[in-house]
Amino acid sequence: MADVIAYLEMRDGTPRPVAREAVSAAKTLADRLGGSVVALAFGGTGTAEAARAMAAFGADRLVVVEDDSLVAYSPDVAVAVIQHLAAELSPAAVVFPASAQGKDLSARAAGRLKRSLASEVTELAVEDGMIVVTRPVYAGKAYARLRFRDSPALLSIRPNVFPVIEHAGAGAVERPAMPDVQEKTRVGPIEQGERDRLDVREADIVVSGGRGLQGPEKWEILEHLVDALGPGATLGASRAVVDAGWRPHGEQVGQTGKVVSPSLYFAIGISGAIQHLAGMRTANVIVAVNKDAEAPIFDVANYGIVGDAFEVVPELTDAVRKLRTSDG
Repeated sequence: MADVIAYLEMRDGTPRPVAREAVSAAKTLADRLGGSVVALAFGGTGTAEAARAMAAFGADRLVVVEDDSLVAYSPDVAVAVIQHLAAELSPAAVVFPASAQGKDLSARAAGRLKRSLASEVTELAVEDGMIVVTRPVYAGKAYARLRFRDSPALLSIRPNVFPVIEHAGAGAVERPAMPDVQEKTRVGPIEQGERDRLDVREADIVVSGGRGLQGPEKWEILEHLVDALGPGATLGASRAVVDAGWRPHGEQVGQTGKVVSPSLYFAIGISGAIQHLAGMRTANVIVAVNKDAEAPIFDVANYGIVGDAFEVVPELTDAVRKLRTSDG
């Protein structure tokens, strides 16, 4: 047997969407290796019941450390439990989401377990009994295939890349005691600004704008398109736009912003600098609108429209509204 551990990232007492992706990816590996999926979660009272939902995606065992001090992320406690589980189970792999929290914890686990870490993984395979992963390199301009020779293989998966598949698991819950560790790092209160749209990392459709929109007052045409596309859509922005103060940093897509992999990505008035492409080129479908027919964004776009965004986007918005109306 070759068990695979999946780290469940929690927020406000419930698993985040990336938790389902981590369990589904772990299930894919476990099936190919002939093992089971052990999901690991931390949180306050009630976390175990919330985490139990992960059984629907293939979690055979749910190891949940419940303590009111764990409402906020505690990296020292988490890495200590992972080290204990690794010694107890000798797992084939540990799967983390490539979120801010997942990146922090996976790096700590790699140091504690003295194992290599592959981050931002986009594909998983098992060849000759060894785990093989694919991940972007050189700011997304190329992809590398890496083979893990030692176990456990530590990897973080890029959000919105791996499909969430329902595989009924046993979902047996285990509640180990809070480990006795000296906490050197604590996460303080998290403050979020008011947000009436989805985070770009969690949206199924992202409509991003660049300097081609000429100013923050012109963003209204993108907002209309997002509204027409429905509740699964949200706004994004290029680094140049954020640096100019037109849009908040939370909307920035790119190597120094947020990496997204939605089903549909609109690049409006974005030339396609390498920094931006590194953050969105793994989207399933990319639609680009730009006046410059030679803009690099067209090299990665599935569909491209050469034209003025102020003429194209309103027509596109009307077409989307008519399509949604006809679909009921």
